[in-house]
Parts: sequence; structure tokens; C-alpha cells
Amino acid sequence: MHETDVHLSVNGTPHGGVVEPRLTLADFLREKCGLTGTHLGCEHGACGACTVLLDGQAVRSCLIFAVQVDGQEVTTVEGIASPDGELSPVQSALRACHGLQCGFCTPGFVTSITALLRDNPQPTDDEIREGLSGNFCRCTGYQGIVNAVHQVARSQA
Repeated sequence: MHETDVHLSVNGTPHGGVVEPRLTLADFLREKCGLTGTHLGCEHGACGACTVLLDGQAVRSCLIFAVQVDGQEVTTVEGIASPDGELSPVQSALRACHGLQCGFCTPGFVTSITALLRDNPQPTDDEIREGLSGNFCRCTGYQGIVNAVHQVARSQA
């Protein structure tokens, strides 16, 4: 198979390499960049565990090929926390509101909530549930996640 040269910025750091055209962005991030915070669940775009920010927009990295993001900026869950390891407001709120249990879905929720609050700083319950409808959690029942979004929104008001 013909390989293609790819260069992109991941969490503010240049990354690149020669990749097969069918390599997904999720696999590129995990295998080529060593950023394993992006989780692979269904690999069909339904569960949201692989959600990253692509030029600021929440996208499913299992549905995008690495060659499609050449020259673009990707932010993973590792890039949302501060460089010194301090949790972001979203991560802190999820912890405080018990919005996570096993943690598998958490990276996707963190990136999705970050994008949601950037675009809608004071969402209603319905807007939160709609905005996060592409992210599945099998453990929490979602109320802690919704409470965490409200907590961040209140703190930023």
C-alpha cells in the first residue's frame, strides 16, 4: 500500500511521519504519538470515547484518517490539562461531581464538554444532554456528568 507523509500539530507539538492512508487519527495518536488517552471503544463513531478536538471542533478520531488532518491542530485529553499536570476545570468538576467511574469514556467526555462550554458557556440541562449525546457511559448514569458541566459553567460565569 502506498504510504503518505503526514504533519500535524498535536497538543501544540509538531508530529509527523509516513503512514498508510487507512491509518485512523485515533491509531496515529496512540501508536505514532504515544498519546493513549484517546480511547478506542466501538471504532464506528458511536461511543465517543475517541473524541478529540480538530481545529477546535469535537470529532470522532476513529472515523477520520490521519492523512485527512495533515497540517491541522489536534487537541487530545492530554492537551486539555495544564502542561504542569494540573487538571482542567472540566476534569476537576468531573472528579468533584463523581462524573466518572471506570474512566474509559472520560477522555471523550472531557474533550466534548470542553468544546460544548466554549460554544455555549451557560447550557441548560437539555443543551448539555444534546451536546453530549454522542458520548456513551455505561457506569455513571450521566447525572454526575451533567452536574459537572453545570459546575464549570457556574464557575466561569
